[in-house]
Amino acid sequence: MNKRICVISGSPRKEGNSDTLCDEFQKGCQQAGHQVVKICLREKEIHFCNACYACKKTGVCVQQDDVFEILQEMAAADVIVLATPVYFYSMAGQVKTLIDRCLASGAKLAGKEFYFIATAAAEKNEMERTIDALRGFTDCLPGSKVCGVIYGAGAWQLGDIKGNPAMQEAYQMGKSIC
Repeated sequence: MNKRICVISGSPRKEGNSDTLCDEFQKGCQQAGHQVVKICLREKEIHFCNACYACKKTGVCVQQDDVFEILQEMAAADVIVLATPVYFYSMAGQVKTLIDRCLASGAKLAGKEFYFIATAAAEKNEMERTIDALRGFTDCLPGSKVCGVIYGAGAWQLGDIKGNPAMQEAYQMGKSIC
């Protein structure tokens, strides 16, 4: 069965290391016949959550930015991929800001399959705090399941991920979604 997959790239750099892994994951998904939408957060206007909780009453955030469109894509997807570079042992701010804005759509994201992609100059074990934070998000979504994690270790400068085993892993993981 073909699935709808939403790949969210938190890379601030076009063709950055985590963005490049998103592209490989997407290629694998498309090779397997899945429909893929890729969202680059660097191209979107995303405001911080202001904790007004109007969304708890209406189901929609009152802020006028690109988050509504992003959340619609996430809600329509069977699979959501969250990709981030690791900064100071945590996710990029734009990814965290998007996660915070998911408050209004938590019910629509429940039961989804998730994959995480992280890149860092550090090694895999030093990226676990970032992955734990991403898991904290999915732990708040009943029935959601983390199906895979790709660690792009040793990738700091632009292009460092090329030739890294994570490239093949991203492609294969995308291709293996069923």
